[in-house]
Amino acid sequence: MYKKTGLILGTLTAAVMSTAAWAQTTITVSTWAGPNHGINTMVWPTWKAWIEEATEGRVTVDIVHDMGPPASQMEMIADGIADATWVFHGYNTGRFVLTKLPEFPTFEEFSSEHASAAYWRTHQEYLAQAGEHRGVDVVAAGVHGPGWIFSREQFETLDDMKGKRIRVGGGVMGDLSNALELTGVALPPTGVYEAGSQGVIDGAMLVPEGLRSFRVAEIFPYTLKVDGGFYRGSFTIVMNPMFWDQVSAEDREAILEVSGERLSRLFGYMMDTMDVRGVAFAEQQGHTFTELGEADLETLRGMSDDMIEAWAETATSSRGVDAMAAIQYFREQLTAAAEEEGVSDRVPDEFK
Repeated sequence: MYKKTGLILGTLTAAVMSTAAWAQTTITVSTWAGPNHGINTMVWPTWKAWIEEATEGRVTVDIVHDMGPPASQMEMIADGIADATWVFHGYNTGRFVLTKLPEFPTFEEFSSEHASAAYWRTHQEYLAQAGEHRGVDVVAAGVHGPGWIFSREQFETLDDMKGKRIRVGGGVMGDLSNALELTGVALPPTGVYEAGSQGVIDGAMLVPEGLRSFRVAEIFPYTLKVDGGFYRGSFTIVMNPMFWDQVSAEDREAILEVSGERLSRLFGYMMDTMDVRGVAFAEQQGHTFTELGEADLETLRGMSDDMIEAWAETATSSRGVDAMAAIQYFREQLTAAAEEEGVSDRVPDEFK
């Protein structure tokens, strides 16, 4: 009887140990873009692969769609409804000031990957201390591609756009629409096709990837562009701080090792890739691209300088951060990041 009982106990112990060895902790990711967006086809799957490799399978990632609208994501993570998400700061009116920093036009071509790496470094060096992301942990920062203006009729000058009903998001887009004397219409990117096809808007401020992913090229055949974009967009990837209680210190360090600048670069690389595909799709549709003329560029530079000055004054006084030093640091890091090894070779081929 004793031998039989011992055998049973030994078998149960082995089963429990085996189960413990294979148990996984899951990071539940809330995602709010369509299933074909690059965040869902490239960023999350690659991050999952990185995490599983770094933790030897002890931690994995589960991506859940449509848990809540974009503006609710920060609160969802802080409340523990999900463990991680991506945040577009422009959707959170009044909450963020410092995150406009990478959105101002630079009038120079640079990749979103380099901008995202520079933004992450600037966040760590200057912006994190202000606590604008209180309640969550920032594990990456991202910048989308050059914001252009897509339209039903061809715009060649800034004056051509005055009074036109143009889709805008938040952040610098709103400030820019006021400076350009546009009639800004607040819409998410997913609403542009319907609003444009119904004549509710005359055009949209959006990124090149939207030409394809949001079907913008099908309704707006013209694009007015500027080197580096009229604006950029600011994002962060955030996590619930309580999640770290579920994993060992070793696994926490491993997850952070494949986040930070590496994840930021991945986000930017995704945006670069999607932009190339968007432009190619538009060209197939016979799309017309127009460069803003030199005189209007000078006008836009003046508007940008004024917007930066006003932002820096507010950011410094309300957040206690030397905003002009921060934006100078960001621009220095743009150059530095461009000279360093990229992230593309770390992205599994099936997710590219």
